[in-house]
Amino acid sequence: MELVPVCEVPRLPRRDYAGHKGTYGTVQVVAGSVGMAGAAVLVGRAALRSGAGLVKVACPTSVQAIVAASYPCYTTSGIRLHTDGSFSEGAADEVISLGHKADAVAIGPGLGQEPGVADFVKAVVSGLPEVPVILDADALNAIAPFGDGFPRRAEPLILTPHPGEFARLLGVPTREVTEKRLLLAVEFAAKTGVVLLLKGANTLVTDGKRLYQNTTGNAGMATGGAGDVLTGVIASLVGQGMSEFDAAALGAWVHGRAGDLAAAQLGQTSLNATDIIEHLPTVFRELETAW
Repeated sequence: MELVPVCEVPRLPRRDYAGHKGTYGTVQVVAGSVGMAGAAVLVGRAALRSGAGLVKVACPTSVQAIVAASYPCYTTSGIRLHTDGSFSEGAADEVISLGHKADAVAIGPGLGQEPGVADFVKAVVSGLPEVPVILDADALNAIAPFGDGFPRRAEPLILTPHPGEFARLLGVPTREVTEKRLLLAVEFAAKTGVVLLLKGANTLVTDGKRLYQNTTGNAGMATGGAGDVLTGVIASLVGQGMSEFDAAALGAWVHGRAGDLAAAQLGQTSLNATDIIEHLPTVFRELETAW
C-alpha cells in the first residue's frame, strides 16, 4: 500500500454558536502519583486550554488534594490505593466506568512504574474498546513491548512515545529508532492499527497509511512536562470530534507552535511546560481566523 503524505495541518473544528460544555467533549485524564502529581495537572490544564468542554482528572487518592488544588477548572476523582501504594482491587473497573462517560481518555503521565501499574493500564485500555484512548509516558512503559497490541478495538489507540519509549515498544535499541524512525514508525502503525505520534524534531504522525511530518517546535521544548501538555492537547481535540489521526497531527502542530511563541518571548533555555500552555490561546486564536 502506498503511503500518503499529509502536508496540510488539519483544520480546527468550528465552534457552534449554540454550543455548550457538553458540545465540546469530555476528556477523562488518568495520571499522577506521589512525586508526579504535576503531570496530571499539566494534562488537565492543557486539555482545557485546547477547547474541551469538560475535563475530569482521575489520580491516586494520595495526590488528589494536590491535583484538585492546583487548578479550579477541572474536576477530580480518586483512584483507591492499598496502604503500600498499589492500586486497590476494582480500581481499574472504577476508571473504566469513568471512561465510558468520556469522549476521550488520556492515560499514563506520572502514573509511575510501580508493580501493578502495567496490569492497571492494560485493564483500563482493554475495558474501553469503543472510547478513543491516548497512551503516553508510563502507560507506554506499561505495555512495552507492545507485541500484538489490544485487539478488537472500535477506535484506534493513539500512542505518543519519544524515541526511547518507542524503542521499548519495539524491543530494539534506541539507536535503531533514531536511524530508521520513519520506516519503523510506519511499519509499527500499519502492523498494530494504532495512530503513532513519534516525538522529536519534525515529529511524525502516522496510521500506517498516511504520514504527517510536523514543522513546528524547538529545542527549548526538551523539558519535563512538555509531553504531558501534548497529551492534553490531543485528547481535547479528539474529544471535540476530530479523528485520531487529525487530532494527533493538529495537536503536534499546535504544541510546537505554542512552544515557538514561548521561545520567542522567553528564549529556549528558560522555556518550560507551563509556558507552552500559556501560549496555547494565541495559537488557537490564529487557527480560528481560518473559520
